[in-house]
Amino acid sequence: MFLRTLAQKLALALCYLAFAGFVLFPLVWIFMMSIKNFGDIIAYPPRFLFTPTLENYVEVLLGNDAQRAGGQVPDLLKFLMNSVIISGGAVLISALLGIPAAYALARRRDKTSDKLRFTFLSFRFAPELAVILPLYVIYTRIGLYDSYVGMILVHQLITLPLMILILASFFRDMPIEIEEAARIDGARIWTMLTRIVVPIARPGIASAMMIAFIFSWNNMIFGLVLAGGSTRPVTMGILQAMTFDQIKWGMMAASAMVSALPGMIAAVLFQKQITRGLTMGAVK
Repeated sequence: MFLRTLAQKLALALCYLAFAGFVLFPLVWIFMMSIKNFGDIIAYPPRFLFTPTLENYVEVLLGNDAQRAGGQVPDLLKFLMNSVIISGGAVLISALLGIPAAYALARRRDKTSDKLRFTFLSFRFAPELAVILPLYVIYTRIGLYDSYVGMILVHQLITLPLMILILASFFRDMPIEIEEAARIDGARIWTMLTRIVVPIARPGIASAMMIAFIFSWNNMIFGLVLAGGSTRPVTMGILQAMTFDQIKWGMMAASAMVSALPGMIAAVLFQKQITRGLTMGAVK
């Protein structure tokens, strides 16, 4: 019996290790590329023992020799700032619109509410390529191409459905008796929403905003088509390593690590909240 239990635990541990290796291997491989010189990167068979270097990170974060001599800001730092503006603005607007929408969906339980929830869910899973070309034509005609306003608006397709779906689940879990007591005391709907519902649901709102920010931060297709030289997000930073005659693999790997770092830090720091938000928004 003891040997059987030990064998089951050992098999389970091996399964966990295999799964962790499968998930983390691409990340580890890209990190190793980012600290290799060019000769180690293109070596065949691959070299796992090498002298690490920070040259790729220096070029990505501080610029090349010409940029440093001219006092220019490296492109990746500009892209990072653009992503902060675009994703931060998109999440703030989605919070302003999504909180009252999610509250209404949570408290109104009928067929119309279910249809609206399904509609928001379909927005979340709709392929971005299905709308990107019409959006490009519209943006170029009304002047939103390569603008922060245009990028923030288009990122509502990512952040707003997430906010509504996740927050509606949080609001449904809140006891309605508190709101009924406030309504008896004469509180109007706006007062009840801002002074009672939002403060109680603050952890859920923070989780939803964090998840929406990560999804918006990781998006690349909107930046590839609708952003120009002044509004490119950080996910476009890896493309700066591709020129007409070569691909700087080390610089590309360093850019990928820097662009993914905020999302990884947020996932580690807010692991419980993100897991709860994703589970409630996706399953319930």
